[in-house]
Amino acid sequence: MDSLTQIALGSAVSLAAMGRRTAPWKAVLWGGIAGTLPDLDALIDHGDPIADMVLHRAESHALLYLSLLAVPLAWAVARLHGEAGQWKRWAVALWLALVTHPLLDWMTVYGTQLLRPFTDHPYGVGSIFIIDPLYTVPLIVGVVAALAVSGERGLRWNTVGLLLSTAYLAWSVAAQQHVAKIADASLRAFGWPVDRVLVTPTPFNTLAWRVLAVSGDRYAEGFYALADGGKPIRFTLHDRGEALIERFAAQVPVQRVAGFSHGFYRMREQSGHVQLTDLRMGQEPFYTFHFDLGTPAQLQSGQATVTQTWQRPDPATALPALWRRIRGQGGGDGPFGAAAAAR
Repeated sequence: MDSLTQIALGSAVSLAAMGRRTAPWKAVLWGGIAGTLPDLDALIDHGDPIADMVLHRAESHALLYLSLLAVPLAWAVARLHGEAGQWKRWAVALWLALVTHPLLDWMTVYGTQLLRPFTDHPYGVGSIFIIDPLYTVPLIVGVVAALAVSGERGLRWNTVGLLLSTAYLAWSVAAQQHVAKIADASLRAFGWPVDRVLVTPTPFNTLAWRVLAVSGDRYAEGFYALADGGKPIRFTLHDRGEALIERFAAQVPVQRVAGFSHGFYRMREQSGHVQLTDLRMGQEPFYTFHFDLGTPAQLQSGQATVTQTWQRPDPATALPALWRRIRGQGGGDGPFGAAAAAR
C-alpha cells in the first residue's frame, strides 16, 4: 500500500494498543514511523530494475524480522520518553505497527515475502489496490479525531476508524470471491482454461475488477463491475510470446519475473530488443513493470542490461473511463472497456 496509508495504519494500531498509557501524540508519532519503516527497502539498489522489483517487500517485510525489531525499538522509545516502565506495552504497540504493514501489503497483488527466511514465496491476496481512499480515509479521520478530542471519546474515534478499515478489507475479499465465481463461469463459456486466473480490483476502488487468465501462448483480459449484475465477462485475447519464453526461460531475469508473477507474464520482441512484462499490475496496453532485456544475443549470453519502461495511460482519458465502468457502462476498446468476445 502507499506510504500515507501505512503511516495511518501504524499510527492507529499503536494508539489503540497504548490507549491512555501515554500521550496520544507519542503513540501516533512512533506508530507512524514504525508503520513506514519496512518500505525503506525501496531505497536499496539491488543492481537492476527486475531485482529491485523482486527483492522489494523481502527481508524488510518478514514477520519474524519485524517481530525481533519491535523489542529494541520499543526499549529505545520508552527510554527516550522516560517511560521505561511501559516498555512492554510499547513493544506490543510497535510490534503491531510493524507487522500490520506487511500484512496489509499482503492484501495487494504485488507479492510480499512474509515468511522469510523460511521461504521467499511472494504472497498476495490481490483484493485491494495499492491506493484505495475508502480504506485509508477512516484511519486518518480516526487518528486525527483522537488527537483533537481528549480522553476516551478520542480513542473511540480511532477504534471506529480501525473497525471500518478492517471491515472494508473483509468486503474486498468477499467482492473478489464473488467476481471470481463470475469469471470462472464466463471463462468456461468462453472455452478458456480456468486453472490460472487472477482477479484484481481496478485503481482506487473495489467496485470494478480486472480478470486475467493465462493459458499456453495467449492470455485473456476482461473487466467486470458489480453494477453489471451478473452479466458474463467479455474478454480480449493477446499473444503471450510462448516461443520467446521457451527460448529464454533459463535466463535469470526471466526466471525472476516468472516466479514473482506466478506465471502471469509475457515476452515480446520489439525493435530488436526482448521485452518482458509482469501482467498483474496494469492493463492492456499499459503496465507498471515492463522491462527491456536488450537484444536476444545479449540476453542469451547473460550480458543483458535491464531497463524499466513506465507505461501509464492518460489520466484525462482513463479516470472518466474508470468511473463509467464502475457504473456498469462498457468502454468499448478503450480503458476498462468491454470489447466483443473473441476466440
